[in-house]
Formats: sequence, C-alpha cells, structure tokens
Amino acid sequence: MHVPSSPGTNDSGVATTVVAQPEQEQGRELVAAFPTRCSALIPVKALAAAKGRLAGYLTPAQRAQLVLTMLHHVVATLQASGQLSRIVVVSADAHVRTCAVSWGAEGWPEEQPGHNAALEAAAWRLRTEGVATLLTISADLPLLKPEEVKALLERGRRYPVVLAPAHDGQGTNALLLRPPLLLPYLFGEESFRRYCEAAQRRHLAYSRYESPGLALDIDTPEDLQRSGLVERWLTARSSSHCLREMTPCQSLDIPQP
Repeated sequence: MHVPSSPGTNDSGVATTVVAQPEQEQGRELVAAFPTRCSALIPVKALAAAKGRLAGYLTPAQRAQLVLTMLHHVVATLQASGQLSRIVVVSADAHVRTCAVSWGAEGWPEEQPGHNAALEAAAWRLRTEGVATLLTISADLPLLKPEEVKALLERGRRYPVVLAPAHDGQGTNALLLRPPLLLPYLFGEESFRRYCEAAQRRHLAYSRYESPGLALDIDTPEDLQRSGLVERWLTARSSSHCLREMTPCQSLDIPQP
C-alpha cells in the first residue's frame, strides 16, 4: 500500500516531503554501518561539452572554469560534512580527474559510454569494494551546504531510497541508495518522476528531501543569476593550479540574461 506524501521539516527547518512504505523498508541491517560505508559519486561531463545551454553567454573557457569551480565546491562541501568515507568523481576528462585528485577526491575514468551507463559501472565497482550506501550527486550545486548533506544522509538511515529534486521539479540532483544500484540510474528528462515510479514498482520505501542548496543546479543564464554567487566564486574558490591554462577567473564578466 502506498502512503501519500506528508510535508514536514527537519531539525534545521528545511521543508521536506516523505513518501514511504515502512513495512517494505529494506536493508535495516546496514544502518549501523552507515557512517563508515557511505560514499559519494559525482559525474562530470568532459569540459569541452559541459554546460552547452550557456553557449553564447559564456565562452568555452569560462564554461569549463565554471564547471570546475562548482565541482570544487561540491567536493569541499561533501568533505566538510564529515559523513563520507570516499568521494569519487567520474569523468571522461583527464583534466577533471586531475583536479578531483588534487582536492582530495578520487578521479575515475568512465568505463562505459553514456551518463547512466558510466554511473552504473562506477557504482558496481564501489559496491564490490564494500560500499553499502551510495550518494550520487550533481557537480553543479553552488549553494550546497554541509548541513544539507548531513540531513540527506540522515534520512538515508531510515529509507533505502532518498531523492533530492531540482528546483524545476523535473530533474534529480541527488540520489541516495542503500545498497548501491537498488534502483537503476534514470538521469535525464523527468528523472525525478521516473525514480519515484521505479521505487513504487519495487515496493521500496523512499523519501523526498528538499533544500535550497540541493535544488539549485546551474544549466541556464537564469540559474547563474539566481545563484548570486558566480563572481565571488570564480574569484575566490577556483584552484589556480588546475585552471592555469584557462581564462583567469578575475576576467570572467557575466552579462545579464
């Protein structure tokens, strides 16, 4: 029986909606091991192909720089949460992987072509290496905060599937699965709806977690302006040794949409 959504708040006051079938919850035996066996997986496109909807608004070098700056923030925020044993960046771009390693994460090449196939291959590898809970999270979340990561992971102690929707309600910016690959990767159009439907078909308890930092991903000029952080970030948060071949961040001049 499907239990309807019920709104509420977490301890920090972030609005949430929970959808659950408690009698079907799986993996309770993994809860005790959660803190030491939870890892994060961050997919990143090749820089030359990243953020195509910003073409004509930012130069290719600026788009690449923006991607790396946001990735740096996401990695640093996950590290600051203190809740993850491993952080893995998966990308076909060697430069992205080099940056990830320099920031204290792991950098893995894509083993399969295609976004979801590459994630599945990486998730299988992590699962065989003993990872019991896997957070797959977008690389372009400029407002993400450590407390939001902690709250989402805490929700994962009670639900085997936790979903964080994008601000448009269509996409999915974070997916927590216990164990990894409990659901197939379905990123793409209307992924949030498809993830919910997949969980329902499998009679899995799942939770919807919403917060500002997990909702705002950067795909359009309007998203950039909505973030309100671009100029400060590209000046202060970039890794100069990873970006030295690109346009200096101080020269990034973002016009109004």
